[in-house]
Formats: sequence, C-alpha cells, structure tokens
Amino acid sequence: MAISMREVDPVFQGAGQKDGLEIWRIEKLQAVPVPKESHGRFFTGDSYVILKTSALKNGSFRHDIHYWLGKDTSQDEAGTAAIKTVELDAALGGRAVQYREVQGNETERFLSYFKPCIIPVEGGIASGFRHTEINKQEHVTRLFVCRGRHTVHVKEVPFARSSLNHDDIFILDTKSKIFQFNGSNSSIQERAKALEVVQYLKDTNHEGKCDVGAVEDGKLMADADAGEFWGLFGGFAPLPRKTFSDLNGKDPAFSSKLICINKGKTVPVDCDVLTRELLDSTKCYLLDCGSEIYVWMGRETPLEERKQAGSAAEELLREGKRPKSHIVRLMEGFETVIFRSKFSKWPKKADAVVSDESRGKVAALLKRQGFNVKSLAKAAPVKEEPQPQIDCTGNLQVWRVNGSEKTFLSFSEQCKFYSGDCYIFQYSYPGEEGEECLIGTWFGKKSVQEERTTATSVASNMIESLKFQAVMVRLYEGKEPAEFFSIFQNLVIFKGGVSTGYKNFVSENSIEDDTYSENGVALFRVQGSGPENMQAIQVDTAASSLNSSYCYLLHDGDTLFTWIGNLSSSMDQELAERQLDVIKPNLQSRILKEGSEYDQFWKLLGVKSEYASQKIAKDQESDPHLFSCTFSKGVLKVKEIFNFTQDDLMTEDIFILDCHSCVFVWVGQRVDTKTRAQALSIGEKFLELDILMENSSQETPVYVITEGSEPQFFTRFFTWDSAKSAMHGNSFERKLSIVKDGVKPKIDKPKRRPTTSSSHTGRSSVPDKSQRSRSMSFSPDRVRVRGRSPAFNALAANFENPNARNLSTPPPAVRKPSPKSVSPDSTKPPQRSASIAAISASFERPRPTLIPKSIKASPDVNKPQLEASKPKPEANGKDSTPVKDSPTVTPTIKEDVKEGQPEDEEGLPVYPYERLRTSSTNPVTDIDVTRRETYLSATEFRERFGMAKEAFAKLPKWKQNRLKIALQLF
Repeated sequence: MAISMREVDPVFQGAGQKDGLEIWRIEKLQAVPVPKESHGRFFTGDSYVILKTSALKNGSFRHDIHYWLGKDTSQDEAGTAAIKTVELDAALGGRAVQYREVQGNETERFLSYFKPCIIPVEGGIASGFRHTEINKQEHVTRLFVCRGRHTVHVKEVPFARSSLNHDDIFILDTKSKIFQFNGSNSSIQERAKALEVVQYLKDTNHEGKCDVGAVEDGKLMADADAGEFWGLFGGFAPLPRKTFSDLNGKDPAFSSKLICINKGKTVPVDCDVLTRELLDSTKCYLLDCGSEIYVWMGRETPLEERKQAGSAAEELLREGKRPKSHIVRLMEGFETVIFRSKFSKWPKKADAVVSDESRGKVAALLKRQGFNVKSLAKAAPVKEEPQPQIDCTGNLQVWRVNGSEKTFLSFSEQCKFYSGDCYIFQYSYPGEEGEECLIGTWFGKKSVQEERTTATSVASNMIESLKFQAVMVRLYEGKEPAEFFSIFQNLVIFKGGVSTGYKNFVSENSIEDDTYSENGVALFRVQGSGPENMQAIQVDTAASSLNSSYCYLLHDGDTLFTWIGNLSSSMDQELAERQLDVIKPNLQSRILKEGSEYDQFWKLLGVKSEYASQKIAKDQESDPHLFSCTFSKGVLKVKEIFNFTQDDLMTEDIFILDCHSCVFVWVGQRVDTKTRAQALSIGEKFLELDILMENSSQETPVYVITEGSEPQFFTRFFTWDSAKSAMHGNSFERKLSIVKDGVKPKIDKPKRRPTTSSSHTGRSSVPDKSQRSRSMSFSPDRVRVRGRSPAFNALAANFENPNARNLSTPPPAVRKPSPKSVSPDSTKPPQRSASIAAISASFERPRPTLIPKSIKASPDVNKPQLEASKPKPEANGKDSTPVKDSPTVTPTIKEDVKEGQPEDEEGLPVYPYERLRTSSTNPVTDIDVTRRETYLSATEFRERFGMAKEAFAKLPKWKQNRLKIALQLF
C-alpha cells in the first residue's frame, strides 16, 4: 500500500543516503538532529532515534533504526521516538529493521556503534538541564560495573563496598588513578574488554594522563594497587557470596506466541507450529518470545496500522512488567535471520527483494513532496571479479594422493589435475612479515572419501610440522577461490582419475572409466581473467556443454577445433590459444566461430542441441560476518560480533569470519591443543548449520589460520596491526600493558620457518625479488618462469603499436616491498627480465654470450621438512612415498651445472630452433611450451628476429595487421 510522504517528518529528508550514523533527539515532541561531535553522548532524561546506514558489497544500503529511551525519559517522549522511528522507516522505503533500546539493556548491535561503551549523562532536555561540560577541576569519584565478553555494558553503581561482587568487573575512576577490580568468577575476555573502558575513561576524563591499577579479587594488602584500592573503601573486607548482580535473566521455558493486530486489537493466532504461511501481507503481527517481541508488518499495511502495532508491543511489555525486553520491528521481505529461525518452515530469502523498485518509488514520492532526491542512489557497486590477495612469485609443490600414499608431481605435471583424484599443495611466498606458507587440499568432484581423508590427514601433519605457522585451506573442485587460480596460473582439469583409489572405485562398482585420453574425444571449456589466471576444464563431450560466453577446445586424436562463442571476449580467445600449447602443442587448430561450425564438429559432440549463453555464476563475496565459537562434544555454538575490529579477536578463542564465498577459522595462540586440532571440523560444522540462512554450500572453501600467521587475504577485512597478533601474554595482560604504559608490549613473534632453503636465513638460494619475473615457482626439475618472456616482448614490440598496451601482458602488480633474503646470488647483475630495453638494443650490435650457472632444484643437504629422503624419480617422472614415512617434501635450490648443456643468461638450457618447433620430429620435452623462444641462444634469436623483420616488411598491409593481432593472441 502506498504511503503518503505527508505522514513523514521532513527532518528525515535525505537520511540514509551514505554510510554512517545519524542521530535525532526528541525535543518538545519533535525530532532534532544531533551534531556528529555529540554522537555517543546520551542523556538519561531523553529519547533518541538512531539510524545506522551500511553500504553493502552488492551496491545497496542496509538500514538499522534504533530508538533509545533513557531511564528518566517521559512517556510522551518515548512514544514520540517510537512513532518517529516508523516514519523514518517509511522514508527509507520500508526496508529497515527497528529496535527498541532501553538504557542499561541495550542490544549488542547498538553498543557496537559506540565502542568501547556508552556512559549516559544525568539530565535531559525536558528538565531544562543541559549537561554539556564537565568541570574537570571538580572530579567526582565514580564506580562502574562492566559486563560482556565482546561488547561491554557499563552501568554506574554506588561508590560502596556493597556494590562489589565476585562475578563482574568494576572500574573505580578517581582523580589521580583508575582501578579495575576483576571478580574472581570473571573471564579473561571480560577483563580484557573492560580495559577498553578504562582506556576510554583515561582519555575522556584525564586527557590520557593518569595511573592505572589492576586489582585481582582475593589478593590482599601485599599488592600495592590492591592496598590502595581497598583503602578507598575503608579497608579490605570479604565480599558476600550472594552477588549484587542484577543480570537480565531470560526465561528459557517461554514458548513463543503469535498475535495478530486487527484494527488496533490483539488476536492470538492458534497454531502448533510457526510457519511462513501464517503471516498475511495485509496485516501486522506480534511474535512474543519473552526477552524479545517482534513486530512483523505486512508490505500492504498502511502507516497508521504499523504505528498501532508498535504501540501494541509497548503495551504488551507494560502489562507483563517487562520494561527491559527488546522490541524489534520488521517489514515483510526484510526479516532478520533470528526472526526467520523462529519458524519451522521459511522459504529461502531471494536476493535483492524489491530493492531497486522500492527505492525508485520512494524517490518519486519524495520528489512529489518537494524533497531533494538527487543523492538517493545506490552505493557504488564493487567489482565482480575480486583480485587475488597473494604474492604470485613463490615456490609451488604439488602431490597427488594414491590410496594411503602421496606422489610428488614434477613441474610439467603439477598443473594437471584429475576430477577423480585428490591433491595436496604447498605454496611458500614472500609476505609483509617474511616468508609465508599456504598448505591446501583439493578434492575432485569424483574423488573417493578414503583419499580425501588421507589428504586432510597429511596436510594437517604438514601444518603441525611447521608449528602451525602455515595457513591451511580445504578446497573442492568448482569452488576454488581467486588465490588458488593465481597460484597455479595455468591449470588443466581432466575427467576421470589416475590414482589407485579412483581406479579401485571404478573397478569395484563396474563404472565406466572416463579418464582423459590424448587420443580420444575431449571437450575443454577455457576460462580465466588473464595469462596468469587461466583454466581449461574438461566437460562432457556434448553440445549442451557449450556456452556462448566461453571458448572451447575439441579434439579427436589429431583433429583439433577451437570454438569461439559469440559472447566471448578477446581475452577469452587469447587464453584458448595459450591452452592449445598445453593440451595439444603439436597440432594446428581450426578456428570455428559460433554459428559457422562444420558438420564434423557437431558429429564429434553427438548431436546439435541447445546450450547456455550466460557465464557460469560464481559465489560472490558478501559482506563479512564475524562469529565467536565454542565447540564441545560435537556441538558448535556461535555468537555474532557486530561492527567487528581486530581487537575483537581474543587469543583464548576461536572465531569464524564468513564471507559467503569462503570461511576463515581463526585460532588464537592460547587455544588448547585438542580444540586447535578440530579447527577444520569447526569450519565444516559452521557450514552445515548455515547460521545466516544463505543456503551455504558444504563445499565452500574453509581456511584455518593461526594467530600470528594471518595472510593478506584475511587481514584485508580489518584495519590490521600485525604487532597486536604477535604480543605475548593473554588478552588481559596484553591490553593492560598498553593501557598502563601507553605503548605496545614487547612482541615475541617466532620467525616463520623457512620452507625453501636448507639454511635458516629465508629463501637463500632464490633470486632476489627484483630479479624474478612476476610469477615463478621452483620444482626439482628446473626453474619455472611463468608469463610471457622478455625475449618475446622484445620481438612483439617491433610489430605492435607502441601506444597500445599489449593485452597478453597484464600491467605489473604494485606490492609493498618485502624483506629481501640474503643469498649467494644477491651480488649478481640483473637478469634479462630486468633489462628488456638493453636486450632489444643488443640486436643491433654483437654481444658476448653469457653462460652463468643455472639455478636448479636438488635435495637439501640437510633433511627436508616434507620428506625423510627424496626418492629417485621413476621413468614416468613420478615418485611415490608412503605417508607415514615422509610427512613433507621441501626441495631446495642450489648451484648446479649439467656438463655439456649450454644455458642462456637466465639459467635456462639452450636448444636449437628445429627442436623447439611444434612440428619438430625430435621435440624438446619438459619445457614451458608457451615460451619456446626463451630457449633459443642469443645468436640464433637475433638471426630469427632479423628474418622475421624482413619477412614481415614484404607482406601486404592487411597481412601485417592480421599478424599483429595474432601476436597479441600468442
């Protein structure tokens, strides 16, 4: 039902159009804006309306409205605040959630806006008393009680010994010193949070200059702070066992009641089970849950009925003498997770419910009323493709699981996965604080449970061997995050499997083995965002597998087609060309544009049929939610922390950060060993519970992160200070040192264990970061350099427009410099990748041939971390090692020269041009086939370069243009 804007207070014009807080105080029954500098300061005799606007990642706004009632506010002001809240919601399009807040019993969501706490000031507008300034010269000693592990409820109590108890935290604010008294039954987390209130009082009442003392319940006069504290109370005396605490008890036996509001009257709804079908869009309802009363307002109800429903909820609290219970008002279509969880059957919430339409209608209504609706627009939407938050210049090692064993994969095989197999990977890379390590498991869609269990066990042992200083991730095929693809860069996923577990499963269940064969018929979908993030996924060989938004490769033995969808981009076509060098490097492909296919093409796919045209939807990263966790006897209990910061992560606890597209399990350093070992299970249990009712997939990536080893793709959700996670002591001791001394305590951060060197000086035998290409990794076979080579860049630059950016070469990533390891190679001159211009110039003049030593991987002279001993490679380039005998493998790098093998100045072997050609009868094996030109000698490269220039100049203009395009696709 349409709502007239004449019913809405003009003071709310333009509200909720930007991220942040807006507050109004009720003065003479009118809403008056509160200046921003006074936010967080509330008077006990007043009522307020508070609007919290949050800009979401999907480009829309979320609104939460609270009306706060001081303990001394008048009934008229409280009623006005409730009505103004409904009007504000109407001005915002009826999509806000509304909360009733009572002084001393505020919701944690409300308190999170004003961290660390709110301390109401006596007085109010109705009494004519404006307490705007506190006389700093006449400091009044005050005693406060603090409660809460994550958000702190602060209440002033009489300055007397009888106010103290064993259960709570008390803060005594005197003229020269602030004392914190920790009840013996209080937790470390509660004590740490109370110290944030101490810091607030120190800064607010003492300009940051006063002493701070901590007093432990039960300690006598031997402690100086304790003696001084008890002296202010007239001396020490035992506290009574019966506490003075007036905690707000909740009746666990209260059964929920649904009440319909019909023409201002309440009518109970008779039902055994609450279901969504009981709620009518033309009516308002009350759901009485004891400690909370929910007011559900149908979308077609008029504004007056919504106000009456709110008044009915207030009356219900007065009749039941429950002044501290919360009232939460919700509009149909925008129900909270907690409200929906009260019903046994609630349909899955659809995305973006009437958001655009509603916003447009509200804007039109406001415009007709003469309001300025110029800025009533969405927040700027975020990019659909998030950039990977990980350095891509690290060391990658991959193992395939074979039953109860694991097989190390050579460089040429480590980016070729099978859907029927499980894999373990270890990636070491330079981070802001030194060497970082990511250890993960990848489960193919058709992998067997036995090998999944083995992979998880082996990965856990690897993490433990690194003293939990590495990050662990569990991945399923089809749910990989951006960081995974940026690590592997060029990944091919084949059907079937080659592991013993998969072969046994196929044999035992008499299932047809569809493992990929080079000589058979196979169809690959090519996807990715660039040369350093591309994948070829084998799909069913059927026309229904095609999609107009992608490019595909189809082969049958020596027959090869490249199918280009009409909606695919030039980048998609470039990636398809690059993948040809991996899947079928020695064959010439026939390019088919969608709509001009050969009959042979459709014959290979069986029969021509309908197929999709839209890109495959991926899980998008949503606004993060942080939860504290307790896990006992297989039962997981979680509690959401609103408006979270790094300070909310307590070293004694486990927290879960849910971003929808992935889940992070953060484990504090002081979590016990038994609970720490269950971290991955906690993450999987969290997905199973689907706390946010978002229909979360059980295959969502789960990261396990130990305090002190947080990667950038986790810390980006916080304003992060790495020194905080490296402090020693429990949460209370850490914060006490900061509050008392004004500086951070001495950190005791263990150096991250090096994973690619036999010494303990980091990546000692890895070239300096400035000498490496943007992305490379090492294997026991050879140095792996990924991306387009400098030599090819020099060649292509002569054919391409110098003012146009080469699409094959992504712009260089800008990163913070990381500490450089001291290595024997650090004194060597820059490699060819650092001096492309010099190489191009050298084509015009002779230069001496440089043959430096190559950098090759070999077993460590000391025992490696991941293998007791490196097994000799078999003929097929694989090695098998029992899991129990070799928990980890870490090949190291050392200087080595193969006798009689020439090398170029990058340390790569040199081969003759005829052997590097794709049509060679004696082709070179185990090279990067996408960068063949880097294996030419300098002399032969110059010769081929000159021949190419001459041949190019003789071509007609149209052929030259076509060649330029081909170079970009190369």
